[in-house]
Amino acid sequence: MILGRRSLLLGAAATLAGCDRLAQQESVRNALFSAENFHKWAQRGLMARDALAHEFRPDQISPIFRANGTSNPNTPDYKAIWRTGFADWRLRIDGMVAKHLSLSLSHLHSLPHREQITRHDCVEGWSAIGKWRGVPLKLLLDAAGLRSGARYIVFHCADRMGGGAPYYESIDLIDAFHPQTILAFALNDKPLSVANGAPLRLRVERQLGYKQAKYLMRIEAVDSLGAIGRGKGGYWEDYAGYDWYAGI
Repeated sequence: MILGRRSLLLGAAATLAGCDRLAQQESVRNALFSAENFHKWAQRGLMARDALAHEFRPDQISPIFRANGTSNPNTPDYKAIWRTGFADWRLRIDGMVAKHLSLSLSHLHSLPHREQITRHDCVEGWSAIGKWRGVPLKLLLDAAGLRSGARYIVFHCADRMGGGAPYYESIDLIDAFHPQTILAFALNDKPLSVANGAPLRLRVERQLGYKQAKYLMRIEAVDSLGAIGRGKGGYWEDYAGYDWYAGI
């Protein structure tokens, strides 16, 4: 049942524009996304919550790792931090935390990190294997100190979508504290390119590609997704009816 849903998702559309057109059709939305609650239960109920996504050998890394979604935010603010090599960029961590944090890229590089070779599965129908290096999200959330009542972690990004809406995504605390959930600053032993989300992107390895938010600017702990965007927890969830839980 799980594999069938994954195959359906991956074969649903060939391009991002195609995803938009399909998502406007109620019958397609129902076919793609009506099983979300069952799928979440199946993955969380039948597997250990900290079960790892499959990791691959170095010789299995894809020769090209395509950019998903935005390939360049191209906004004045992003251009300004890109010109300095992201020296002036800061990751903010706030919301329902005991201590607000503002972290530079060099600070993140100095923290304990994790490397993992995993497969990125895109809803557009393609996959690629890459080696990611980054800081476990758990490390930063522990440093900030989640307040009682925090239930979700929201990622605010530098890229803007149709109509100028900023990209955003969210995960719950189970995925946030998963050992493979990292904030990646390198792909295949090189700093992230702009196309792949520089300077920092999320890797939540047991979910589909649209959950892997790029161009991270701010991480916010919240008790509800009701005030985030249109209330469904992510840009594509709000504007195209995608699942909030996109487990694979």
